[in-house]
Amino acid sequence: MPRVLITPHLLYELDLPCRRAIEEAGLEVVYPPNAMSLMDPTDLLKNLDGVAAVLAGMEPFNPEVLAKSNLRVIARAGVGYDAVDMAAASKQGVVVTITPGTNEISVAEQALSLLFGVMRGQPGRDQEVRSGVWKRVPLPRLSGKTIGLVGLGRIGRAMATRCQGIGLKVIASDPLADAAFAAKHDIRLVTLDELYAEADIVSLHTPATPETVRMINAKSLAKMKPGAVFINTARGSLVDETALADALRSRHLMAAGLDVFDVEPLPLDSPLLALDNVLLAPHMGGLDEESLEAMATMAGRSIAELYRGEWPGNGRVVNEELRAGWKW
Repeated sequence: MPRVLITPHLLYELDLPCRRAIEEAGLEVVYPPNAMSLMDPTDLLKNLDGVAAVLAGMEPFNPEVLAKSNLRVIARAGVGYDAVDMAAASKQGVVVTITPGTNEISVAEQALSLLFGVMRGQPGRDQEVRSGVWKRVPLPRLSGKTIGLVGLGRIGRAMATRCQGIGLKVIASDPLADAAFAAKHDIRLVTLDELYAEADIVSLHTPATPETVRMINAKSLAKMKPGAVFINTARGSLVDETALADALRSRHLMAAGLDVFDVEPLPLDSPLLALDNVLLAPHMGGLDEESLEAMATMAGRSIAELYRGEWPGNGRVVNEELRAGWKW
């Protein structure tokens, strides 16, 4: 019986629909021993011995891991797949799936929580009250500001309508933007440089690709309005964190809310940790109770379908070119 390794620690041993879907298809579910993290490629490879498919988190499926394993499927519980070397996966005939439509509401809510937090001076004000300091310094009002969304895919669209609901003007930059959606919701599509120049808030909602890595750097930060707020719930690799820290330290940017980092967990020597105008979170954007179950269920269903000889639809397969002739 082929084995399926479930790696996200929040799914360990839970009786969720994802596990039932896998087992009902005739596959055996296994977990890492002692709930160990598999973020080290060596540890990951050791745990792939005898494993045919992975319901995966952010583990690094690099070319060596893919070449030395006997994987047939990597089903990501999420929509990002930058932790998988797609060229190597396709070369090895490993189908990679994602879970579109499962977590955009959670990401949008996290981005808004970070935005509200920094605009109202949290967590600094909370800490002041706890220490007996009673400062009442007004900060700029959020309503009426312009937010620039870098990316107008599922998450960007979920963000856009919620931002308009709290009184923000929305502009967006995305070469593949749904023009009909933008027109319907009165979202002006602009170039990146126009967005940087006009937005009071810049919020990232674009995937990590060779073209977008370090797109936020000293040059792009300098183009942003003095006093702008920066929000990132996309991927840490999009940002040069040293340049961002410099922009925050100089107060060129008013504040930042960050849910993702170039290295996770965020190293304790990161310059971001020394700043009082940054609100941080441990990559929780796409993760609430509802999205966790939905992502896991869709990922489990994709594995089960592929084992039964069915091809997952609705944009779930990343390397669609493998469809012709692919077998488990």
